[in-house]
Amino acid sequence: MIMGVKKKICLGFYYLIGKKMPESDSSISFGAKRFRRFLCKNIFEYASKSCNIEKGVFFGNGQDISIGDNSGIGLHARIQGPLSIGDNVMMGPDVIIYTKNHETKRIDIPMIEQGVTAPEKVVIGDDVWIGARVIILPGVTIGEGSVVGAGSVVTKDVEPYSIVGGVPAKRIKSRKNLIN
Repeated sequence: MIMGVKKKICLGFYYLIGKKMPESDSSISFGAKRFRRFLCKNIFEYASKSCNIEKGVFFGNGQDISIGDNSGIGLHARIQGPLSIGDNVMMGPDVIIYTKNHETKRIDIPMIEQGVTAPEKVVIGDDVWIGARVIILPGVTIGEGSVVGAGSVVTKDVEPYSIVGGVPAKRIKSRKNLIN
């Protein structure tokens, strides 16, 4: 896919300036939140007018990434497309979202020479909270209203309104059962 000139310029500004600007809630942010949002609106497939991309986020060329209303990508996150982030998603710092992996099928040649798997889309539903240092693996869907505990490794789909945690992440309880 050929990248447009505007997208290339915005990518350059993001990695040279935007990525290094202060955190969004810093008392001396110098408009970093608005600047990063402006750049990502021109880089991502879709970036809402109320999203937040924090300091230090790495997203490659931003291809096939969308982020909904009032959602944020946490400090120093590393994400890949294809990725869809719904509305009202909270993401802690240092989250990693993989959509591809190293190929390992063949045993007759070293893994380093096998290349990578085809990308598998990650989908994060609306109203999800992803804790700090969570790792989400390719092809995973995190259902609406779910909470992923800090430090978890999500290897499988998460049902809506679930609270999951651990390595690998397992369901702890349902948020639906918490309503009085």
